[in-house]
Amino acid sequence: MELDRRLVLGLFVATAATASKQAFASEPAALQADIALLARIYETLHPGLYRYQTPDQFKERCALLQWNLSRPLTLQDQYLRLSGLLAQVRCGHTYANFFNQSGAVARLIVAPANKLPFYFVWIGSKMIVSANPLGLDGLNRGDEILAIDGVPAAEIQRRLLPYIRADGSNDDKRRVLLSVTGSDRIETFDVFFPLLFPNDRAAFTLTVRDSKQGKTRTVTVVPIDQKQREAMAATAPNLNAPDYWSLTYPKPDIALLTMPGWALFDVKWDWKARIQAIFEDIAQKGARGLIIDIRDNEGGLDCGYEVIAHLIDRDLPLFADYDRLVRFRSTPADLNPYLDTWDRSFEHLGEGATDLGNGFYRLSNDEDEIRRIAPRGPRFQGKVIVLSGPQNSSATFTFIDLVRRNGLARIYGQPTGGNQRGINGGSFFFVRLPHSGLEADLPLVGTFPKTPKPDAGLTPDVRIDTSADDIARNIDPVLQRAISDLA
Repeated sequence: MELDRRLVLGLFVATAATASKQAFASEPAALQADIALLARIYETLHPGLYRYQTPDQFKERCALLQWNLSRPLTLQDQYLRLSGLLAQVRCGHTYANFFNQSGAVARLIVAPANKLPFYFVWIGSKMIVSANPLGLDGLNRGDEILAIDGVPAAEIQRRLLPYIRADGSNDDKRRVLLSVTGSDRIETFDVFFPLLFPNDRAAFTLTVRDSKQGKTRTVTVVPIDQKQREAMAATAPNLNAPDYWSLTYPKPDIALLTMPGWALFDVKWDWKARIQAIFEDIAQKGARGLIIDIRDNEGGLDCGYEVIAHLIDRDLPLFADYDRLVRFRSTPADLNPYLDTWDRSFEHLGEGATDLGNGFYRLSNDEDEIRRIAPRGPRFQGKVIVLSGPQNSSATFTFIDLVRRNGLARIYGQPTGGNQRGINGGSFFFVRLPHSGLEADLPLVGTFPKTPKPDAGLTPDVRIDTSADDIARNIDPVLQRAISDLA
């Protein structure tokens, strides 16, 4: 979700370009003023600020950050410390969004040549090479990176996790964000690894365990920059073309719909018409099984509602198990200059909402864009399997929850990202800190369950994990199992 892949995440890079071009401040008083402003904005507007922390804990964390800013710091250090504060909100949509930073900030924290020149995934605390697009000597699919410049991979992950966004205690989501797979234009690991483990040398020294013989060797690789990282992903699905979503038939009567993302805010193609055409093709082919692969899909627009419309024969109500709450009726006028957004009506999001008397306002039915999904033909009446994983944390989390609770599909794969205790999202401000020039995403609508829920993502009906051996052999066990069960 480049927006959240990625999440509204990265939604509006164009908006970021409007940020001030002033030089970055490093004076302690100015940076401390930024944190005081951020604290007031979040305390006033963020619906999930206290979902996993108390007001006193947030104040203490802000005070600690202000103390850390009592001496001049580089922009990179400011960004890292701000990210640490925001990560403690434990919200997947609350972070110093590198997609939404100004060009000047991006040149310092995104662009440099300080990135590992291959793809990898985390399996627990193990870093496994998943692809070697540049054909580097000594690296193969399935190899395990034991250490980078002498630092064990498990230690690298341990130190990175406190800076990574996710909902609640869902560390599986944090780990998947730290994987580098080419599915995001900007990779989370690429941003944070150089900040915590700076390397001004001309190469990385890797300690590698061979996937076939188990032998250990040393491999030296030259870092790449952001342009080279993006070039590595040149064969990835093109967000701006309708075939970004692919429909294939692994068997004549089994359809496979692959949807790597729903962050389609600025695309020119008609994604609703694309879904309609997909289901018409499935009907014409007479498929009796359908696999929907959204494992790489964090979310974006509610494209899943259009898919569900072809799986039901009666209206399906939404939001029955959760309240949708905001913290304000209208934003304080003196804060508005620091709140960037694509829709200024968000400044009055809580007008007409019900005052619950506890600092929250419940959005009324009239303020929901959609309260139910109506059926649409052609209806697919065969068996449906949805492939899930930790990346599913926003609109895809909601989709998986809906299809499973309503018996529309079985879920195969790994537990989702997101959290059953609710997530924050829907509408967003992009907070522009005037002195540092940094940006922080601010979700405005919080969903809260009406009954107690676990601090966890959604568990699949059939859990299937991918091993290092599967990666080495280029096997997708989740997809293979789904095809086998539908055959």
